[in-house]
Amino acid sequence: MKTRMVLFACCVAGSLTAENWPHWRGPNHDGISSEKGLPTEWSAEKNLKWKLALPGIGSATPVVWGDKIFLTCATDKELLLLCASTEGKELWRRVMDVNKGGREGERTSVSPSPSTDGKRVYTLTGTGVFSAHDMDGKPAWQFNVEQRYGRIKLGFGFHTTPLLHEGRLYLPLIHSGGAWVVAINAASGEEVWKVDRKSDGKAECEHSYTSPCLWRDGAKAYLITHGNDYAVAHRLTDGGEIWRLGDLNPKDSYNSTLRFVASPVAVAGLVVIPTAKNRGVVGVKPTATGYLAAGAAGEQWRLNQGTPDVTSPLIFGSEVYLCRENGTLVCLDAATGKQHYAERVYAQTYRGSPVAADGNLYLTARDGMVSVVKAGTKFEVLAKNKLPDQLTASPVIANGRIYLRGFEALYAVGVK
Repeated sequence: MKTRMVLFACCVAGSLTAENWPHWRGPNHDGISSEKGLPTEWSAEKNLKWKLALPGIGSATPVVWGDKIFLTCATDKELLLLCASTEGKELWRRVMDVNKGGREGERTSVSPSPSTDGKRVYTLTGTGVFSAHDMDGKPAWQFNVEQRYGRIKLGFGFHTTPLLHEGRLYLPLIHSGGAWVVAINAASGEEVWKVDRKSDGKAECEHSYTSPCLWRDGAKAYLITHGNDYAVAHRLTDGGEIWRLGDLNPKDSYNSTLRFVASPVAVAGLVVIPTAKNRGVVGVKPTATGYLAAGAAGEQWRLNQGTPDVTSPLIFGSEVYLCRENGTLVCLDAATGKQHYAERVYAQTYRGSPVAADGNLYLTARDGMVSVVKAGTKFEVLAKNKLPDQLTASPVIANGRIYLRGFEALYAVGVK
């Protein structure tokens, strides 16, 4: 019970300052908002504050700072950064790169999500263009990742979102052409450090589509990267390894196609590591060090199956939530990994990661359905809300509204 209470306290304490949504997983990189009084029901006619038509498609999650929303789009010819007001008006747009084509739907060159610190907005395209613009759209710096670090060799395009934290952007480059983790100065675009990320993974396992995760407890923090058969915790100062989680793709039953897509999530008391293709999920103690094989003292718990394949886990209160790609929601005890339930919420394809606020979970299905599920150990669907669009981005919660990015439009949901 003590461990459960610690986890709960950490989740709540970490979300009290939520106001903006500066990162694809929110103000604390964990998918949790402190907003209250959000709507649980909406449609094209009910509780829809506004709808802004977009010039192109995309799966990247928007970010919000103050009265500005930033998001990316792919048109037939260009990869765009858009800025919209929280009143639903486009303020400006900037071209990040030409659209070299070859991908449609959720596989575009604008899958990495933007981030912002209120000074600049940072973007990375699937074509490797890393940019910073000020809040009015003036370019600050730009470079091409492939020109600096070599050609990225991935089977399904580049989807990793850099992690912005205290003046640095942390970017893992894990693919068949090499594996590194780099830290970039957010003010200048210059490299702060670069480390090799070693692995004995092979074949498609070399491909990682995940985004880095931040663990933080007060002033203490470290980075977690995920891919090529391992999850690795890195010091923020120099990228050095703190712990390495193994047996995610056991050698005695090795799957050479086990590429990781779902990203880890962390709160002060727990780190949750997914895998792929219905394999395992691991709860790691944040105090772990060294190499962690299955059953190591640094593990809180380990399950042999049930991972989400694409969507990232969510830790909220005393529970861990896993939204499977088919709409099955799995609820686990955060302290033990024991399953409370596994229930189908809505049968569809799920790509966006779940978020939580005010005691509820928000889950986005590709066909435009957003299900609201009551948090806790008992399965209870509060509402199912359909919009006439495709949703593959994660929901955004800021300033009393829920923002949903579709292929055709950006939607602002709020109590009318």
